[in-house]
Amino acid sequence: MDRRSVLKNAGIAGVISAGMAPAVHAQEAIRWRLASSFPKSLDTIYGSAETFAKKVNELSGGKFVISTHAAGELMPPFGVVDGVQNGTVEMAHTAPYYFFGKDETFALGCAVPFGLNSRQTTSWMFQGNGLKLMREFYKQYNIVNFPGGNTGSQMGGWFRKEVKSLADIKGLKFRVGGFAGKVIERMGGVPQNMPGGEIYQALEKGTIDAAEWIGPYDDQKLGFNKVAPFYYYPGFWEGGPELDFFINEKAYNSLSAVNKSIIECASAFAHVDCQAKYDARNPGALMQLVASKTKVLPFPKDVMDTAFKESMALYDELSAKNPNWKKVYADYSAFRKQQNLWFRFSEASFDRYMQSVKL
Repeated sequence: MDRRSVLKNAGIAGVISAGMAPAVHAQEAIRWRLASSFPKSLDTIYGSAETFAKKVNELSGGKFVISTHAAGELMPPFGVVDGVQNGTVEMAHTAPYYFFGKDETFALGCAVPFGLNSRQTTSWMFQGNGLKLMREFYKQYNIVNFPGGNTGSQMGGWFRKEVKSLADIKGLKFRVGGFAGKVIERMGGVPQNMPGGEIYQALEKGTIDAAEWIGPYDDQKLGFNKVAPFYYYPGFWEGGPELDFFINEKAYNSLSAVNKSIIECASAFAHVDCQAKYDARNPGALMQLVASKTKVLPFPKDVMDTAFKESMALYDELSAKNPNWKKVYADYSAFRKQQNLWFRFSEASFDRYMQSVKL
């Protein structure tokens, strides 16, 4: 049979029935691997990667498949940036501030002490210059980033002994995430950076004196209340920490325009879904912790004031010596100033009233 005559006379139905469907139907599914920095036991923060992968699969009609791998399965929790940069995996899901040791600017893509809250962070990323500036920075690491969740404001962590004043921070071995350790160190503490899956054992054995993770729901699942009785707030170093999907630049650029759009939509869905889960689950978990005799306490004022002072001094020092930091932080801090002015009149005043009345 002459192929040209089939194409001319049979139409598309004839082409398909003759076994000569267009090449697009023969394309194999895209298969990627995602390395997470989080343990599988946390259905919230690790679950965001699964939510993302599921949505990509749905939107692509099963043509774009991403397998998710918990911390340690493919690489160490803090090895995912190297893995994505080198193309060992196509993508990762992580908290960017874990990698401040490479460059402090990583922290601005996640959270810094006395920074933006979650809504402000999302606004800076999507409607401010945040996404543009961070992508320019991440390009140095062959990474394209997409926001992939936010926990909302976090708690200040679990302490084996009560913190009555700044003096109790001196010499304190404190597991604290990423960049915040720089501020704790300036306050006289001894920061420890370790993955979430290792915290309980270190706290139980007394290898560390205190530890922060996220908030009531995850903290309760990890059992921290069993080994440390004092639960402090607020986590001033994480007013709105953003998680990110890091994608290898070459892998991302190989995608079609449609698949790039699928990545964008799926990550945005996972981003919103993540905080919705935390906001829905934290209240009940906090009540359960209080019922189990956890002592929930605010940080003393001198701790907060000293932390703020040291944070601002640190940022000035970094701006003087790190061009990457200076460029991004200048925009970040200006955005923060405007946001706090607005939130003071809107969100904060409404929240204060609602929290003062009996419901």
